[in-house]
Amino acid sequence: MNPLDLARPEIRALSPYASARALADSAGILLNANENPYPPAGDGGLGLNRYPDPQPAELKSRLASLYGVAEEQLLITRGSDEGIDLLMRTFVRAGQDRVLTCPPCFGMYALSAHIQGAEVIEVPLIEKRSEWQLDSEGIAAAPACRLYFLCSPNNPTGNRVPAAQVLALAAQVSEHGLVVIDEAYIEFTDDESLSAQVAGTPNLVVLRTLSKAFALAGCRLGTVIGSAELIGLLRRIIAPYPLPTPAIHAALKALDTPVERQGQLAELAAQKERLVKLLQDHAAIEQTWPGTANFILVRTRPGTALVASAAEAGIRLRDQSAQPGLDRCVRITIGTPAETDKLIAFLREWP
Repeated sequence: MNPLDLARPEIRALSPYASARALADSAGILLNANENPYPPAGDGGLGLNRYPDPQPAELKSRLASLYGVAEEQLLITRGSDEGIDLLMRTFVRAGQDRVLTCPPCFGMYALSAHIQGAEVIEVPLIEKRSEWQLDSEGIAAAPACRLYFLCSPNNPTGNRVPAAQVLALAAQVSEHGLVVIDEAYIEFTDDESLSAQVAGTPNLVVLRTLSKAFALAGCRLGTVIGSAELIGLLRRIIAPYPLPTPAIHAALKALDTPVERQGQLAELAAQKERLVKLLQDHAAIEQTWPGTANFILVRTRPGTALVASAAEAGIRLRDQSAQPGLDRCVRITIGTPAETDKLIAFLREWP
């Protein structure tokens, strides 16, 4: 199956906009992009008066090496949100195509589908023995969809989706759909990424991000990994200059500190262990799902009063009760040791 066959005809026929940087590199005297030749105050040598490379070569090379893929299989985006939107606009025809999600899950999958005018088919996760799992039979019985969104570890339940299950679904829907696996939190696990599988699975797409484990949420840097043909399609509609220069510099610096990053991940795991122990013994916590990411999902007996009470104490938690199957549930992100100390002190006095 060629992903080109699944794309909207108008996207396949589209001639992409060619920016000044796409047509010529930044060497020599730059009089081709209508830029101000003078750097702004406080520039610090970044060259903010110049447009950035649409897909900066060094960052692209570093990410391709990190994820174990060829550079042509990778597109850097403004966070995973832009990657989701690009996939939606490239492959989903308004009023004709369907998108499948497995709630409770990241809300941007469905929101982007609705913006595109697509029907959203929901096949909720199943809770078995205090664990969340895909409803494989429900997905198989669903009407044909153009995009199938999975997330592993899943947000907000923290469960992992076995690689074999993802690849089996890709094979099952290969004639009519793409399977998109969001690996935003994979660095918090020991799981192997499915990035290496895109070469042999043309309808598999992997989303990665630097927002979580790499601590760059404020930079908005994500990556779409797929076949070279699919990445070529997405490049036709991405904004001419999607990546701000300061974000590019910050990403390159972050990629240079693997030891520091591993130390942070170990510290977050230790704080999570402390918090899980307290929550599992807490009289007002009905159920705890530790999951495998940097957050914990709990169901509370007094309902979502936990969120309001924590806010009064200066602690922000996330109410998840509007999600299917998550009545009275709250998601708690793991913080620093000092932040965890304050949260634990609050929980010992609550409710």
